Amino acid sequence: MTTPSITASGAGGRTPLGLPLVLLVSIIGGAALYFGLDRLDSSYAFLAAYTVLQYVALATAWNILGGYAGYVNFGVAAFFATGVYTSVIVYKTVQWPLLVTIPVAAAAAGLLGLGMGYLTLRLRGVFFSIATLALAVVLNTVVVNWSFVGGSRGVYVMRPQDISFFSSYERYLFVVMLALAIGSVLIARTIENSWLGRGLAALRDDEMAAECAGVPSLRMKLIATTISGALLGAAGAPFPFFVTYVDPPTAFSLSIAVNAIAMPLIGGTATWLGPVIGALLLGTFQQIATVTISSALNLLIVGVVLVVFITVAPNGIIGFVKDLREKRR
Repeated sequence: MTTPSITASGAGGRTPLGLPLVLLVSIIGGAALYFGLDRLDSSYAFLAAYTVLQYVALATAWNILGGYAGYVNFGVAAFFATGVYTSVIVYKTVQWPLLVTIPVAAAAAGLLGLGMGYLTLRLRGVFFSIATLALAVVLNTVVVNWSFVGGSRGVYVMRPQDISFFSSYERYLFVVMLALAIGSVLIARTIENSWLGRGLAALRDDEMAAECAGVPSLRMKLIATTISGALLGAAGAPFPFFVTYVDPPTAFSLSIAVNAIAMPLIGGTATWLGPVIGALLLGTFQQIATVTISSALNLLIVGVVLVVFITVAPNGIIGFVKDLREKRR
């Protein structure tokens, strides 16, 4: 029996220059954004841009398992909080620089993803989703009762007074999150156009048929869960220095968990570009609403937009555009 040929549905194509081109465009766009925000000379502008880029990284990381493989992970907050509290532990003990802390946080969240996957990936559908949600609840309970990381009272994290090559720590955090967002997108795109991405697509379409065709389903899902968890944890590592005060409701925020899932669904889950589009559009809209109306409306905005897209464009923006092109032919 031969393995079926599965082609990636990524918007980036398979040309040799595809990945370097995405990297080049990302760097140029990020540099233009940095200097544009720098001219505004506003710390809030950098922090708002940081938040949007954080959602790009989170949505992209979630999509590696939830979009490519079709395993909906409701435990985003658990992996994000693992990165957050790993950073807190490093801050309270060895006080390594942030650029060293991020790989440590990614490793911790990646190991959590591997362990969670080994225990839960034999479950499918809603049973898997409930298991990942339970993981977030268990970790939240552990942190609430762990006094070393602040427990339910929370903990303050002081930013360094000076940072080389940057006039403020907000600008430094922006650049760090920009690099994490670009790295997440490049990893997701590479996976999509690789044997792993094609295997995950086969599992998403029909897992039973893929297994009968020889696709090593458990191994592929474990790899996807580990990579997804590591990227989610890496995105959480700078967060304590962003908010300067961390407590369980902040680290396990419902807003972060909901946005990380909603943004890929709005943009489109079948390609690396969908989560980026969804995060940029919805994240920017939320930041504008926070300034002009109220931050309390953010979850309401997500809910309304998600209902509209599920009704009008169930395959997201990328799928909607693709359907329009096919109708015109």
